[in-house]
Amino acid sequence: MEMNLPNKLTIFRVVLIPFFVAVYMTGCFGEASKWVALAIFVIASLTDLLDGKIARKYNMVTTFGKFADPLADKILVISAMICLVETGALRAWIVIVIVAREFIISGFRIIAAEKNVVIAASYWGKFKTTFQMVMVIMLIADIDHPAYKIASLVVTVIAVILTIVSLGDYIIKNKSVMLDDKKQ
Repeated sequence: MEMNLPNKLTIFRVVLIPFFVAVYMTGCFGEASKWVALAIFVIASLTDLLDGKIARKYNMVTTFGKFADPLADKILVISAMICLVETGALRAWIVIVIVAREFIISGFRIIAAEKNVVIAASYWGKFKTTFQMVMVIMLIADIDHPAYKIASLVVTVIAVILTIVSLGDYIIKNKSVMLDDKKQ
């Protein structure tokens, strides 16, 4: 199978993750480490925007892309959030809520696939991912200014709210997937 550009961008995003983690956690670039890590995270996040746009615009959507793109997003964001917990920039309970949502959605998708049902991503999910990425960017940058600290807190709260709202939306829209049509 030949890899198209969107799929190559998805793979590139996954390849960037260990570099981000290594730079952010080791401080190998000294004072510049957080900015190098931030640049890596931003580049990886932008590949998410690009691969989807290119795939849809040029009809390059593939089964691999449908599977790997959301998985790459989750690995990128969750890896960054775990690093932020380790450094004390983010509370663990926030990451637990976000990871729990992803496990619940994955469970729904597995059950849906067994019933030959395809569940499309919702706008709530896309907003959630965007706010999570912005939250990570702001927390990595960690600019020491009161207004910035408040803005980071607001974005974090919005990211958590969107995580919960998108889960509720997903469950409500897809509750029929969980209903067993055979009595046991």
